[in-house]
Amino acid sequence: MTEQVNLVDESAEELHDVRVNVNGTWREIRVPARRLLSDALRHDMRLTGTHVGCEHGVCGACTVILDGRPVRSCLTLAVSVHGHEITTVEGLTGPNGELHPAQQAFADCHGLQCGFCTPGFVTTIAAYLEENPDPSEEDATEAISGNLCRCTGYQNIKKAVLRAAELKRGGAEGQGEARQ
Repeated sequence: MTEQVNLVDESAEELHDVRVNVNGTWREIRVPARRLLSDALRHDMRLTGTHVGCEHGVCGACTVILDGRPVRSCLTLAVSVHGHEITTVEGLTGPNGELHPAQQAFADCHGLQCGFCTPGFVTTIAAYLEENPDPSEEDATEAISGNLCRCTGYQNIKKAVLRAAELKRGGAEGQGEARQ
């Protein structure tokens, strides 16, 4: 005899209003209580720069900046960010299209290959440099230690952390040239 299973009908699920400042713009969405922030960003707000890799908070691909701190959006419920400020990788770009120092540094230092992990690294580095604007090589290693990349050997990503710090400070040292 086959047992019949009733699937949960999401349309019957209670929806919650969430108002959140995303990349400088207040947005309002209605989401079920169990909707993850990564899904709300990607599907409800159509901000697809935030990637979902492991869905367990291990890889860091889904990292966004929440009230100035990097968080794993795949572990954060969307309803928990009501009234808060979020910056995604899209929000790091300036109003005239200028790249954030972390974004520019990834280009300068060839810090990406396939690019899947890049948004998480870039947002992690952007938040990190707010707290430590002059990192050492050891600091750079520690800064990216919570993010995984399956393509690179991390050397150029570490160079990108140092280059981003340099650019953020004014870029006097070798502006426009990749660090070797």
